[in-house]
Amino acid sequence: MTQLQAPADAIFQNRLSRLKALTPQQLKGMRRGIEKESLRAQPSGALALTPHPKALGSALTHPSITTDFSESQVELVTSAHASPEAALEELTQLHQFTYRALQENGDEMLWVSSMPCGLPTDETIPIARFGSSNVGRAKSVYRMGLSHRYGRRMQTISGIHYNWSLPGVSSEQYFALIRNFRRQAFLLLYLFGASPAVCSSFVAGRQHELQKLTDTTMYMPHGTSLRMGRLGYQSDAQASLAVSYNSLEGYAASLQDALSRPYPAYEAVGIRNPGGDYNQLATTLLQIENEFYGTIRPKRVIRQGERPLHALRERGVEYIEVRLMDLDPFEPVGINAQTMRFIDVFLLHCLLSDSPPDTPAEINELKHNQHQTAARGREPGAMLKRQGGEVPLVEWGGEVLAQCAPIAAALDAAHGGTQYREALAAAAAGLADADTLPSARVLAAMTQGFDGSFVQFARAQSLKTRTALQSLPLTDTQLAHFTALTLQSLEAQKKIEAADSLPFEEYRLHYVSAECLDVPVREAMHG
Repeated sequence: MTQLQAPADAIFQNRLSRLKALTPQQLKGMRRGIEKESLRAQPSGALALTPHPKALGSALTHPSITTDFSESQVELVTSAHASPEAALEELTQLHQFTYRALQENGDEMLWVSSMPCGLPTDETIPIARFGSSNVGRAKSVYRMGLSHRYGRRMQTISGIHYNWSLPGVSSEQYFALIRNFRRQAFLLLYLFGASPAVCSSFVAGRQHELQKLTDTTMYMPHGTSLRMGRLGYQSDAQASLAVSYNSLEGYAASLQDALSRPYPAYEAVGIRNPGGDYNQLATTLLQIENEFYGTIRPKRVIRQGERPLHALRERGVEYIEVRLMDLDPFEPVGINAQTMRFIDVFLLHCLLSDSPPDTPAEINELKHNQHQTAARGREPGAMLKRQGGEVPLVEWGGEVLAQCAPIAAALDAAHGGTQYREALAAAAAGLADADTLPSARVLAAMTQGFDGSFVQFARAQSLKTRTALQSLPLTDTQLAHFTALTLQSLEAQKKIEAADSLPFEEYRLHYVSAECLDVPVREAMHG
């Protein structure tokens, strides 16, 4: 054995021993849930400007159907499930119920692409509304702040968030997972990115590196996910944030700094406009925690009125949220079970591998790799940065997949069958042939059937998906369940509005105050 082999073998043995330490019960205790954003679109492929359908209940209080940035952007949220199929079943039923409401709303459909449909002028894109309560108003004011800071077009980009947990994992271990995820996230962008093109209206008046495909469509020939590249959730302000994931304490401290540091450009916008309407919740670099755009987040279910940062500090990480998955326009609900199984394997790999602390130099490399993969990931010979050098993307991806093999085998042994190994084999096939990837398939479908028009392709795919989902049976029991949730959510919103007593300005000042972010030392020690 050479000296070069020895460290690699030791690393492999470490990973294997950690895998063997996981019991089948722990592996079966893995849970995943999905949050899926979709724009409501008109049959023409233009953004629907109608209010969130009342038949879908209250966006403020409904546990499974809400809105994201825009009133036109539906977000469907499943609970945590023991299998990918169970999560997909709930997500499919949520789509079916949503389509019933959209039928009553006219002829609208859910847009199947992450990159938006035809958009009106920026100020015409409607910001989500959550009623007259203080918490509802705060949600809308926060979104108004996003529109001032980043523009409304950027906020209409939609995606899938994958919420994942494993029993017995500590906050420290979750942060180790997060560091490794960030190091190797390029592989998910490469394999599952599905947004290589965009309507020209999205980039009108903006600087970009895109190439012109037709008069109405811009693209990157070897792009995978424009959503996760320089066009997506990027900002000069957030570029100045060097958030470290080396510990919960360090992460919380860097977020608290961003939540309390005044930012001159946002101070110029001000809290209110001359007419007295609110422009934003705060003039700090971040208004609230959710404004921080990461590919992955540590999460904890919050209590009523609690700040997410306080919940994390007091009770630790409960699960992680993977935020870089594009909607797959070829899948009825944007994702399939095989993709979910690969994410499960990948996340376990990130958890079980050695995870050295991140450094500013490495964080810069990771940012480069994300942009490189998003814009040019399928380019033959594409290179990524690693530890000061360069490595071919396909070679590095192959190393990761090889390391995942024992994990897929262990999950198959725990659950029975071969589906996890099949998911890994499908990923290897995608790595070997870039033409089979969703991003390549989108471009091929656009150019072969729609004269290179992104909007026409996505419109046709959205109509086809709507027909497929509407043709599925929804039982009377399922319909009654969702109808009851709708009515309960409307009642819950009324109760919240009736119980409000504080003037909104007092509520806002308290919510953005430093004491809402802190955990007293005594609590932190026992948390």
